[in-house]
Amino acid sequence: MKTLSPEDALRLNVLLANPIQAIRIDDYKMILYGLAEQSSEAKIQLHPTCRSDLYLKQVRETIAGQVFDSPEGYPVYLRNWTRMGQARDDSLEQLLMLGEPEAVVAVANATGLTPELAKRAWWAMPDTQNARSMLSNPAIIYSEIGQELAQYLVDYLPFEAEPNDLIESIRLVLQANLISDETKQAIWQKGKNKTTYLVGFLLTTPDSLPEIMDAHPQFEIFRAKLTPISDNPMVQQLLRILSPDGQAFIHTCKRILRKPANQEVVTYLFNAMARYFTAIRPATWQIMQIEQLLGAAQNVCEQQENLTEFFSIAPEVKPLANAMLVLSGLSGEVLNPIFSTTTAIGSLMHTKLQPISAPVLQQLSFLRGD
Repeated sequence: MKTLSPEDALRLNVLLANPIQAIRIDDYKMILYGLAEQSSEAKIQLHPTCRSDLYLKQVRETIAGQVFDSPEGYPVYLRNWTRMGQARDDSLEQLLMLGEPEAVVAVANATGLTPELAKRAWWAMPDTQNARSMLSNPAIIYSEIGQELAQYLVDYLPFEAEPNDLIESIRLVLQANLISDETKQAIWQKGKNKTTYLVGFLLTTPDSLPEIMDAHPQFEIFRAKLTPISDNPMVQQLLRILSPDGQAFIHTCKRILRKPANQEVVTYLFNAMARYFTAIRPATWQIMQIEQLLGAAQNVCEQQENLTEFFSIAPEVKPLANAMLVLSGLSGEVLNPIFSTTTAIGSLMHTKLQPISAPVLQQLSFLRGD
């Protein structure tokens, strides 16, 4: 069995004897880096005594033997669950010492991640997926490293190949003032040519989109009429959607649905609309196809007792209430009858989507007063 060269073994043992916070290995240049306090780095140029991949395996097994007392390297069984955030909080520091990309991913996904450990993990493996994972953790969002991760994702947006990654990155960087208003506006402007950019805004900041719109023509009339029952969830949702911010939300939904890039964008959009109207979704509703949903919304408007007073004060809002109910019942599953049978994108997808998109656009038009 091949062993480490005497020089590498000595330098590695000296490195591990010091207070190192993380280890990163460049597999191509055969260089091992150690992160010390005050962000200083130690560096070991490796000298393979056998094939490079086998030598690196030996290096990682040597490190794991000292850090985890695991002579076989990073424990294989951990790979199956550390990506799900189930790494033990008391082992996160040790995981970052292994020089294993999979171990860094485990730390990035851990629920017990702290800002300090996030800094070390980011040093060890700065990539977009780790940045997204860490910005999904509330403990990181409000930290200094959170802003650094957000800026990295913003800079990388033009290079994202997958729509779901692009949407997730935008959704995450819009949290908690991680980026400036100027940066938000710049991202929004890109949505003029690529509507995928807009979906992340609908998911994170639906009531404060960078879009200036007028209120619905009847907004003030309905607000005055419905003041006596302003605690009714349907009233609150109606006034929300008729306000300038609500009209911007509807306008953006229509804009995306008229020209979605692909199936993932439509799915995210439907989920964003459902989330926006979730407060008025009947608790008994299950996933329904679009025809069932249209009928169910009409039945609620005609039969639900808590809407009687609402409609008696302003009977003309019934079409608007019906439209909101339809949109509250949307989800990605509503699209399954079409998307499960085709991988079409572009104009062909638009055509196939018509049986669902047309009635949804109609509800959006009701709410815009078109």
